[in-house]
Amino acid sequence: FLEGQSIKDVNKVTGIDPWFLHQIKQISELNSGETLHGTSLQQLKHNGFSDKQIGRMVGKTELEIRDLRKKENVFPSYKVVDTCAAEFEAQTPYCYSTYDEENEIEPIKGKKVIILGGGPNRIGQGIEFDYCCVQAVFGLTDQGYKTIMVNCNPETVSTDFDLVDRLYFEPVTFEDVLNIVEFEKPDGVLVQFGGQTPLKIAQALANAGVPIIGTSPENIDLAENREKFGNILDKLKVVCPEYGTGRTLDEVVAVAERIGFPVLARPSYVLGGRAMEIVYAKEQLIDYLSRNADVTEGHPILIDEFLEDAFEFDVDALCDGESVHIGAVMQQIEEAGIHSGDSACVLPPYRITTEAMEEIIRITKALALELNVIGLINLQFAYKDGQVYVLEVNPRASRTVPFVSKATNMPLARIASQLAVGAKLSGFDLKPWNGNHHVAVKEAVLPFNKFPEESIFLSPEMKSTGEVMGISNTLGESFRRASISAGNNIPNTGTVFLSVNDSDKLDVISIARDLHEIGFKLVATSGTAKELRQNGLPVETIFKVGEGRPNVVDGIKNGEVNLVINTPMGAQARYDEESIGRSCIQKGIMAITTLSGAEAAVRAIRLWNQPIHVQSIQEYHS
Repeated sequence: FLEGQSIKDVNKVTGIDPWFLHQIKQISELNSGETLHGTSLQQLKHNGFSDKQIGRMVGKTELEIRDLRKKENVFPSYKVVDTCAAEFEAQTPYCYSTYDEENEIEPIKGKKVIILGGGPNRIGQGIEFDYCCVQAVFGLTDQGYKTIMVNCNPETVSTDFDLVDRLYFEPVTFEDVLNIVEFEKPDGVLVQFGGQTPLKIAQALANAGVPIIGTSPENIDLAENREKFGNILDKLKVVCPEYGTGRTLDEVVAVAERIGFPVLARPSYVLGGRAMEIVYAKEQLIDYLSRNADVTEGHPILIDEFLEDAFEFDVDALCDGESVHIGAVMQQIEEAGIHSGDSACVLPPYRITTEAMEEIIRITKALALELNVIGLINLQFAYKDGQVYVLEVNPRASRTVPFVSKATNMPLARIASQLAVGAKLSGFDLKPWNGNHHVAVKEAVLPFNKFPEESIFLSPEMKSTGEVMGISNTLGESFRRASISAGNNIPNTGTVFLSVNDSDKLDVISIARDLHEIGFKLVATSGTAKELRQNGLPVETIFKVGEGRPNVVDGIKNGEVNLVINTPMGAQARYDEESIGRSCIQKGIMAITTLSGAEAAVRAIRLWNQPIHVQSIQEYHS
């Protein structure tokens, strides 16, 4: 519009409804230089401009515009959406801001805490964080506080108008939250339950004098700052993969060459592993940096040694600054390097030594206390060749909290919110996390059937759009239930394709023998087939992708393969996995990329003819 285009022209190009374009045109006319000089701050705010936008238009910072606004007495007023349609007085109205003359509400009286929600749902910032916010409301109510929710997503439970004492239906931005804090003057603001959206503004809010309760923004930031965090790990004698940071192309390449390929590259401050990649060579690293320039701009690039073929563990814990309670230790079925949000995971772990478990718990407790965590903390570990490595520490609610809470019957987020207002762990009846007699499996729901051209190659960048839980008394049955819930078809007969890396060749023999005994026909790539024949198994050889035709992808497309077990290692194997995986998605065939996943699938297939006895989660815990 600033270039003189008409509504009709823009509609033709964008397909946006003319009604919306008309509104946008009005706003863009206010955005022009000539109009700006004759427009008051009150008018600009009335038309929906944020302080940041106004600052950009006039060459000032957001805080300078805020100060100017305060001098001119330009403040938002809060209006009420009447949830009872004026039939009788609404007891739990919800509010929104506007730059009008009068307020329809007064600040809530008594002890009160503001909880910042997760904002719009998207990959990496999902409904799990909404669960945590709702549980935080229950916890604060237990402690006698009135609760105020700030969130702007109508599709969530946290924005149900009868959940909290007051709901502000506002964007979770620095300006909007600070306006509400200055109006309500709460005893505290909770930022660690809504995922990355509130965490991104936590430090700015703290600098503006907002009373943030729970783990401090400084300590949340400490876990993100590689150099400071590295010093803490050294002090506590905790091992992590080799790492380094760089801001320029030359720095990043030098760090990667010092560590040695393969490496894990990612920008700092991302949730859901956005723009993370496993990089095998210098050329791929340069290509990665050019493809992700928009995401990485202004942030250092973190380079980590990539532990190929390691087991990965997730821990959720509670800390009150003096003692630590382990909420649960989970083990991922997929290999380390797959984002935890995309990986199936098992609680309790299915393959771990006593020494490794003790080391994981020791490190969790030491780091929670060192970071002075008040509330929840999530840690991710890798285990390889007898060594436990810390991969990541997040002093906040994680997306595994709902799964852990339901599997262990321990409302972690509800307790964590009470710790934030001064309660102590000793005041709760905390049972050990591993005292249950059932096995819970969390499985990711992936959207590839809706996006057939999208790369199905699971990686450190999160792709799942949801998750399901299977629970029973055995691993195989829980995996079977989780797979059914996620819409994954585990066959109980047909042909299985096997292709494994050299380090897996000995271990795949027992899996192949189990499948053969169940009645599956075996086909494999030349190296795997040779190993299986050597051990007395009947197997047909099939070409890898690029070796010749018909190859494995042809077999999948022609309906000749019903199950795929493919454990890639190295750049070429991962390229093959991508084309195999894409074909599997198109045909609805289950593709398994780790031997632990294959073992779980074999256990599930053995139970295929058994009836499923359904129980409520309460019955499991009774």
